[in-house]
Amino acid sequence: MPIKPQSQLGDAPLPVHVAIIMDGNGRWASARGLPRTEGHRRGAESVRTVIKAASRLGVRYLTLFGFSSENWKRPSGEVMDLMGLLRLYLRKELAELHKQGVRFRVIGDRSRLSVDIQDLIIVAEQRTRANVGLNLVLALSYGGRAEIVNSARNMAERVKSGELDPENIDEDLFAKSLETADIPDPDLLIRTSGEQRLSNFLLWQTAYTELVFTDTLWPDFRTEEFELALSQYQSRDRRYGSVGV
Repeated sequence: MPIKPQSQLGDAPLPVHVAIIMDGNGRWASARGLPRTEGHRRGAESVRTVIKAASRLGVRYLTLFGFSSENWKRPSGEVMDLMGLLRLYLRKELAELHKQGVRFRVIGDRSRLSVDIQDLIIVAEQRTRANVGLNLVLALSYGGRAEIVNSARNMAERVKSGELDPENIDEDLFAKSLETADIPDPDLLIRTSGEQRLSNFLLWQTAYTELVFTDTLWPDFRTEEFELALSQYQSRDRRYGSVGV
């Protein structure tokens, strides 16, 4: 399928919130006889590219699946390398993100991250909190099922304490107890590398999200591929369960 340049994006609205499962770093490296960490390094370049493209096109929210709760099961050496790259990214990219007016935040179980990384995240969130440009959400040590369980536990504790009447629990109230309470649900989810599954990512929030899968490995994902995914979104008829025209 030919890549559509930006000028061929249609007049239909672009997604407000784009979520991306960044997949294929390891396979990209293996195909070139390189260590997996080199694939992750090249993947960081794609992150920079997509952030700039999303900002330029007016996407308001961009959520990137950086490290899942299941990724802790990977070999310890790879996990250490990934954490090292995360430290480097948080230190090097903060000034540029702030310059671009990006607001940065993290969702996921921070308690499993090292203290210095937790501190870097706090600094980044506080420094960019007042920015009004792109909202960049990085999912770290994140799992959709765990998020839903934590929300249910929170509801149960509030009911037990008498603070909440179970009859008042509805979808809106439940959603407000999720980590994404002040973030709109994704309009579009992109997954790279040819895999076609959610992999425990934003399970509640993606109930009516449009899905786009591409064979492109994440280190090769650039502006053209991003805009092609947006153009596919523009061609969809989003009915949210209603009858189409």
